[in-house]
Amino acid sequence: MKKVLLAIAATMMMTAAMAQDDNQRNGQDRRRMDPTEMLQRRTERTVKDYGLNEEQAKQLLELNKKYADKMGPGMGGMRPGGRGMRGGRNNGGPDRGQRPELTEEQRKEMEANRKQMQESMKQYDAELQKIMTPEQYKAYQADMEKRRQEGPRRGGPRN
Repeated sequence: MKKVLLAIAATMMMTAAMAQDDNQRNGQDRRRMDPTEMLQRRTERTVKDYGLNEEQAKQLLELNKKYADKMGPGMGGMRPGGRGMRGGRNNGGPDRGQRPELTEEQRKEMEANRKQMQESMKQYDAELQKIMTPEQYKAYQADMEKRRQEGPRRGGPRN
């Protein structure tokens, strides 16, 4: 009887371990999405959300490609050093959530990067406004403002 119970327990543990491994692999696949595929998905989502026509969709895809490297991971680009969104944080250990102090040089670099990103976003928006109709662009701006108010996402599924 003990052997049967041990066999059942071992089977259950192996099944749980395999399921967890599958979940981790699926999560890794999602994180390693091809930048081109990310651009395509972003474009398709915008086309759907704002009712863009075929010509607008083509122009939007070109615009997204143009700005992919300038606007970070959300546009299909990579952050410096090839790190993801949390690449520079200390995510493990007892001091989890605490960030190391930045040097003055690092602060200046971050500020320069932030200004460059803001300028790229202004240019992107100006070009996007030329592609969209006034109604589409107004809806887009409203959605962007809503996202800014909500703050950064914490990993939940997108609608």
